Amino acid sequence: MNLNLFEKEEKIYTISEITVQIKKLLESNFSQITIQGEISNFKKQSSGHIYFTLKDENAQINAIIWRSTAQNLKINLIDGMKVIARGYINVYEPSGRYQIIINLIQEIGLGELQIAFEKLKQKLLKEGLFDESHKKEIPRFPKSIGIVTSLSGAAIRDIISVISRRYPIVELIVYPVAVQGSEAPSEIVEGINAFNEYKKVDLIIIGRGGGSLEDLWAFNDEAVARAIYNSKIPIISAVGHHIDFTISDFVSDLRAPTPSVAGEFAVPDKREIIENIISYINSLYYYIDQRIQQHRKHILSIVKSYALNKPIDMLRRYQQKIDENLNIIETNIKHKIDLNFKLVDSYKKRLLSVNPNSILQRGYCIVEKKEKIISKGTELEINDSIKIVFQDSKREAIITK
Repeated sequence: MNLNLFEKEEKIYTISEITVQIKKLLESNFSQITIQGEISNFKKQSSGHIYFTLKDENAQINAIIWRSTAQNLKINLIDGMKVIARGYINVYEPSGRYQIIINLIQEIGLGELQIAFEKLKQKLLKEGLFDESHKKEIPRFPKSIGIVTSLSGAAIRDIISVISRRYPIVELIVYPVAVQGSEAPSEIVEGINAFNEYKKVDLIIIGRGGGSLEDLWAFNDEAVARAIYNSKIPIISAVGHHIDFTISDFVSDLRAPTPSVAGEFAVPDKREIIENIISYINSLYYYIDQRIQQHRKHILSIVKSYALNKPIDMLRRYQQKIDENLNIIETNIKHKIDLNFKLVDSYKKRLLSVNPNSILQRGYCIVEKKEKIISKGTELEINDSIKIVFQDSKREAIITK
């Protein structure tokens, strides 16, 4: 910049200096102020401090209640609650953001979204959409799972990560949708209906990460609720965090408190399956051994019986038959045991064959661009920055030609 464009005597402020001036101006003129608004993005930190947004139809302001004030509150603050609050305006200098520090707050009712939520909840409850008798059983060993969510959110990464780790042989099919905004409800309904028409998935997961009541509102839509209710395929709802509840949670066949937990609910753990198989084989081996001992004792008792020992020729005839039966029994037992061990080995090889680390150990590698796995060379361009994942490490590279 050519400083000759400015007058020599003109004062040039630093960012810090102008922020301090604004801070003094605001804090001196709004040292005590009472405002009214609706709570949104409510969050209570482990420190005891409370952070949220107060908003009306046209604007919003960040609000803070320090722990010393929060511990004396007589009401439970929630998203959607309308309140009157008294406090003072404060400027947070590092980000140049103004906010209100609240020292007194009083409830005056629920916000419009919260009222709409309760109204729809009661309506669908009376119609029986939440009845346990209508909920379908979640399949224990699904072959294919449909996921209705956004491709850009953390929810899809969490679900895929958990399922891939626990049960890598399952097929995952993603139907990408918007999870907030005016278009989101219709897209979610389309996703649910598409999987029902496809008829090749055993389970559907719908959801998104956490957010405010407004952010999650698509999952409080009546059309979405009815699509879940009418689905012939079981649905797991995984919307927000543990404390978030939406209409889709009440209608779905199973509610997961987070998308990661939805992945755990959807599939079994391969380690438990292997342990159960090994336990079954050990139990079977013990049972077979006990049966052998019982038959051996029974046969020996027959051999030593008075009826067989008196006629020498009868004894000799049955001795040969006994030996033959013992050989048959032991041969059959060994065959069954070998079959079970081969079955276990087959399951192990099948699980290991889908392990990405096994592929990397054979000299292959994975190419990533912006945390996305590249499967085709046409997805790369000159000067693209990529990461190459080897068995033991990652390396960065630039595409030159």
